[in-house]
Amino acid sequence: MTVADPISPDLTTQWPEALYGVLKAADIRQMSYVPDAGHSTLIRLFNADPAVKSNVLTTEEEGIAIATGAWLGGQRSVVLMQSSGVGNCINMLSLPVQTRTPLLMLVTMRGEWGEFNPWQVPMGRATEAALRAIGVTVLRAETGADVVAMVEQAASMAFDGDQQIAVLIGQRLLGKKKW
Repeated sequence: MTVADPISPDLTTQWPEALYGVLKAADIRQMSYVPDAGHSTLIRLFNADPAVKSNVLTTEEEGIAIATGAWLGGQRSVVLMQSSGVGNCINMLSLPVQTRTPLLMLVTMRGEWGEFNPWQVPMGRATEAALRAIGVTVLRAETGADVVAMVEQAASMAFDGDQQIAVLIGQRLLGKKKW
C-alpha cells in the first residue's frame, strides 16, 4: 500500500493500520518492542501476523541487536520504542552505524505536548540530537499522513541504502497520556 492508494484508510485516525500495511509491503519479517501505548495498535497487528516474528524486549538495546541479527539472517525488521528508550540503546546503536547495517526504528515521543510525567521531559528533549550525534538519520512526523509517508521512505532508505533511520512520532499525534 502506498499513501496515494485510493482505498487507504482515513490517515487522521487509522494511521497505525496504514503504517502496518506500509511495513508489510516493505517485507518486515521481525518486529521488536518494549510495550508502549503509542505503538499498541501496530504491536497488536504484528502479534496477530503469523508471517512476522514479534520480539518483546526487556530493554530497547536488545532490539538493535535483534535487528542486526535479522539482517544478517536475511530478514528485515523494525524496532518500536519510546523516546525514553533511545537513551537506553544509544551505545548499542554504534553496532549498526559502524557496520552500515540497515536499521528502521519507530520512536513514539514523550516529554512533549500534554506530558504529565516530568521524568519523560529530559530524554524527550534530547532524543533527536542524541540520535543525530551517533549518526542515525532522523525523520519527524506530526500527522498520520506524515508518519505513513515517512515510514515508507524510511524503509526504502534503510533497506535499499544501508542506512540507520529513526522516525519520531510526535506526542501530539499520539494524544495526551493519562495517569
